[in-house]
Amino acid sequence: MAALSSVYVLAGAPGAVLVFAVQCLYTLWSRAWWLLAAQAVLVYLVTLGTGSSVVVLGFLAGSLLVTRLWAVAPAVVFSAVVIAYARGGDVGTTLDLAITTVLMTLIVPGLIRLVERVDELHATRQALAAAAVGEERLRIAAELSDGLGRGLATIMDGVRRALKSADAERLGEVVAVARQSLADARAAAAGYRAMSLTPELTTAKAMLTAAGMSVEVRAGHAEPLGPAGTLLASVLREAVTDVVRRATATHCRIATAEQSGTVTLRITDDGRRTAEDDALSDLATQVAAAGGRLTGGLSDQGRHTVAATLPAPQRKPEERPRADLSVLILAAVLVGFSLKALLQIPAHLLLPAIALLAVIVVMQLRSVTGRHMTALSVMAVLAFAPIPLFGPIWLGTGGFLAGPVLLAFRPRTAWPLVAAILAATAAVAAAFGLPFPAAANVTVSNLITGLVIYSLLRLAGLAKELQAAREGLARSAVVAERLRAARDLHDLLGHSLAAILLKCELARRLPPDRARAELADVLEMAERAGHDLRSVSGEQLDLSLAAEAESAASVLSAARVEVTTELAHPPLPAEVETVLSAVLREAVTNVLRHSTARHCLISTSAEGDRVRLTVRNDGARATGARRGSSGLGNLTTRLAALDGRLTAAGNAGSEGWFVLDATAPLDPARLGGDADGVGAVARV
Repeated sequence: MAALSSVYVLAGAPGAVLVFAVQCLYTLWSRAWWLLAAQAVLVYLVTLGTGSSVVVLGFLAGSLLVTRLWAVAPAVVFSAVVIAYARGGDVGTTLDLAITTVLMTLIVPGLIRLVERVDELHATRQALAAAAVGEERLRIAAELSDGLGRGLATIMDGVRRALKSADAERLGEVVAVARQSLADARAAAAGYRAMSLTPELTTAKAMLTAAGMSVEVRAGHAEPLGPAGTLLASVLREAVTDVVRRATATHCRIATAEQSGTVTLRITDDGRRTAEDDALSDLATQVAAAGGRLTGGLSDQGRHTVAATLPAPQRKPEERPRADLSVLILAAVLVGFSLKALLQIPAHLLLPAIALLAVIVVMQLRSVTGRHMTALSVMAVLAFAPIPLFGPIWLGTGGFLAGPVLLAFRPRTAWPLVAAILAATAAVAAAFGLPFPAAANVTVSNLITGLVIYSLLRLAGLAKELQAAREGLARSAVVAERLRAARDLHDLLGHSLAAILLKCELARRLPPDRARAELADVLEMAERAGHDLRSVSGEQLDLSLAAEAESAASVLSAARVEVTTELAHPPLPAEVETVLSAVLREAVTNVLRHSTARHCLISTSAEGDRVRLTVRNDGARATGARRGSSGLGNLTTRLAALDGRLTAAGNAGSEGWFVLDATAPLDPARLGGDADGVGAVARV
């Protein structure tokens, strides 16, 4: 609008500046009735009082189209035609002004609606993400309730019956259900994690950076990946672990790409090794079984590359885009400019002119989705090659080239090219002997046309980019929700089910009186597991560190581990206490599953502005590092979100103690941490 208004300012009608200013207020600030009334008075005052072009009436007509008074807009356009004809204009001039007025009438409401759409997309981006998370939580809740929820209900019913009569057969059924529920929980956690490779990329970068290497990560895939993500994550972990273990590389590049129905992961490092030295032979078989290929070797530059390619998951077909408002506005503008040009073309040249202008219009509309140098070259030919045939009339098409040039290049390149287009227009006009005012008019008109086309193309692109970002934010939120569910399944529900299984196994081997005491604990644990299940489904659940320590002591004692508990922490924020409780659960689970501990110490303390949780056990001699374990990785992520830290170290010497140490700030709110421990997922 500013570009079109400037034409009339240059023509000696400064009142157009006031009209443009009021239009901006109406479009961007307020749609108040008094502002519309002021615009009506102003446009007629400028048109009739100062003799300005009737085209400025198009501003008023366009504004009316987005109000209840839309039916008045045609009358305003008609009045513009009457005023133009009454001023003594011939039919051709009047028709040209009528087309320009109609063009302005269409541009104004289109731009108003487009601005509203951009604002709406921006304002609703979080709402869309929240809605997507809500749908995902409902899906997870339905999925888990159908399996794990029914399993917990069966366990609780079986335990209540066993409390009345400690029947070994009934206890055996409860044990079988508990074992199956634990397996289902672990499988579900693995399944939710498998849907995303992006967090593994983040972890890999952190590992390599901590090892003193420079790292470059480029994610070019779409989430989720499903089973392919699980396998690629394994390849990434093994490859990065191998790079860190060798400690000979200074730079590592990790890249993913998805195209032609396949997803590829590539890890390249500059560490020294032989071409035959490959630590991924086992995974190569798994990748091949999944229909993919895993290769590794040295390049000519001596860089080692591991590349894994797998079939990409089936994506939902994208909906065919409907006619976009911005494209319709652009089409109207291009057709209007073309009609204005055709009014000056001799009758015997109309057909070739229509054909060439149609090609230009189609190419302009295609530029909304991208720009290639070949297309720009063709457009440059169409802008200048027909000049010998049509004469100076065709000089006005230079603006059709200037707009796409501004869009295709950076400003430092685009503006010199536009200047060259305008200079060429002026030179050709001079060669045809046009007087200076006419040559200046066609040159400036090309600039204005180019700016109008560029603005419409850029605004259309902005709307598309914002829509894509909005959808990407929703996808990221869904992936983050799946990762949160996987962590809670592993860290909370997995522990509860493991404890239930252990207690049930113990009760089955004890005399009835002692068995009933253990079954009472099982019933309490099952109720807590029900709360954990609701937490996995999205319900906020705050855990108590003292209650978890008591539960841990009970479970470890049942496994014949002597437990010492020393809790000396002050009252903690809910998010800190919940995460530390999850750390304690995972630590106890690891003691039960991966060590031969006979003694365990659980302690908490406050150190300045931080709280510390320490879990020590004497089973380090049998505790090996588990490759691919997700438990400590989950907890490290959750603590990091609160600016906390988790360390684990074992000493297999004479003492053989394994120590897990977790610290977190007493006031994480000032750090802006995410209580769920699930941050944004990049490049989705």
